[in-house]
Amino acid sequence: MRHLGVLARIQLSDDEVTQLTGQLDAIVDNIAKVSEVATPDVVATSHPIPLANVFRPDVPGQTLTTTQTLQNAPDADGDRFRVTAILGEEQ
Repeated sequence: MRHLGVLARIQLSDDEVTQLTGQLDAIVDNIAKVSEVATPDVVATSHPIPLANVFRPDVPGQTLTTTQTLQNAPDADGDRFRVTAILGEEQ
């Protein structure tokens, strides 16, 4: 368990190692149980209930004007938002 913590770059206390070891054991046991019943006769599924896409039609609606969009902006330059430079870049 400590090795997994090192790989994940997290430090684990002794209590956390004990707790997580028990949880990992339970996960491994459950995977083993599923593997016992998984046979070529059983079709693999990603979800127990069939799903269907429920997309709505893509119909354009009313949009904000540029003025409405920029009215609450902290700073604007013409019809664009003005933001601070990032990564040391200057404009």
